[in-house]
Amino acid sequence: MWILTVIGFGVMALAHAAPAPFLLDKMAGDRAVWHMPRDAPATVYLTFDDGPNPATTPDLLDVLAREHVPATFFVIDRHLTDRTAPIVRRMFAEGHAVGLHSASRRYMLLDAAELASTLTGAADRIEMLTGTRPCRAFRPHAGWRNGEMYVGLQRNDYRLIGWGWMLWDWNWFKRRTADSIVKRLAARVAAGDIVVMHDGDESAPFRDQRQTVVATARLISALRARAFQFGVVCQNG
Repeated sequence: MWILTVIGFGVMALAHAAPAPFLLDKMAGDRAVWHMPRDAPATVYLTFDDGPNPATTPDLLDVLAREHVPATFFVIDRHLTDRTAPIVRRMFAEGHAVGLHSASRRYMLLDAAELASTLTGAADRIEMLTGTRPCRAFRPHAGWRNGEMYVGLQRNDYRLIGWGWMLWDWNWFKRRTADSIVKRLAARVAAGDIVVMHDGDESAPFRDQRQTVVATARLISALRARAFQFGVVCQNG
């Protein structure tokens, strides 16, 4: 009996924290997006979290502009200031999608109405500071989510955007490097996959994430060699 109890608690924990679609996401239907269509042409979706970061994001945008690659940026509301707003304006101007991100798991403590209000407020600020409204897309910190969060997203007609299995750049045990990121991602990517990397840091908004800039340039080249195209997971406005 105790084994079943442990398994039950484990399932409940994974439902909140699984880094891939799990029970809650199956119940949420198309409100949960962990993979894009696999239709031709074969397309990969590069996404970047925790910006805007003046130490990294402009250089990353330079790489994307040079390679003519669109991407999706999930930005943290408190990182958007008068200083960083021009970076987000540039994202919009250069054809990238912008979604909302959270800096902590605290969003799991909000009820549905509070979450909907919080996301609306963040979108309003982005529109006020940049002149463009972001996507109706939200990525929770570390993917931590619950049923109440999905109810709140439904109120605003938002979707929760996840990522493909093992298609992330973080490592709990080693320092992230461009080499380690490319080694993890390049061979695993398939059509329709959502890849997540970090141009910022939720706790250190000005920390240089140089490894992401270098890795992105190398990944674009490697994926193009496999005939992949690039797309965005949502549309602004």
